[in-house]
Amino acid sequence: MRRIALVTLVVDDYDEAIRFYTEALGFRLVEDTPRPDGSRWVVVQPGDQGSALLLARAKGDGQRARVGDQTGGRVGFFLHTDDFARDHARMLGAGVTFLEEPRHEPYGSVAVFQDLYGNRWDLLQPAA
Repeated sequence: MRRIALVTLVVDDYDEAIRFYTEALGFRLVEDTPRPDGSRWVVVQPGDQGSALLLARAKGDGQRARVGDQTGGRVGFFLHTDDFARDHARMLGAGVTFLEEPRHEPYGSVAVFQDLYGNRWDLLQPAA
C-alpha cells in the first residue's frame, strides 16, 4: 500500500502554528520532537488516521517568502468533514476567517477559509 503520509507546511513559528491547528481547526498534535539543529519535527493531524501536516519553520528568505502563499493564492488544502455545519460553526467561533459563505454544490457543502498565514483551504463535506 502507498499513501501520502505528510505534507510540509512552512510556518513562521512552531508554537503559533500548533495553537492554530489544534485549537482553531481541532487537529491533534501527533509529534513535537526537538532536532539537533534547533528545529523541531512537528506533526499535526485532523483525525486519527490518514495524511498529516509537517509544520516546518521557515529558514532563509526564500522559505519565509513562501509562508502563507505556498500555492500561489489557490486553494491548496482540503479538509474533509462528516458534518459541515458543526465544523463551520466551531471554526467560526474559534476565529477562523472564511473568505466566502458556505456553498452547496453537486459535489458537497464547501467554504473557503484561510489559515493563520493566509494559505487557502476548503472545508468540504463531500456529497453522499
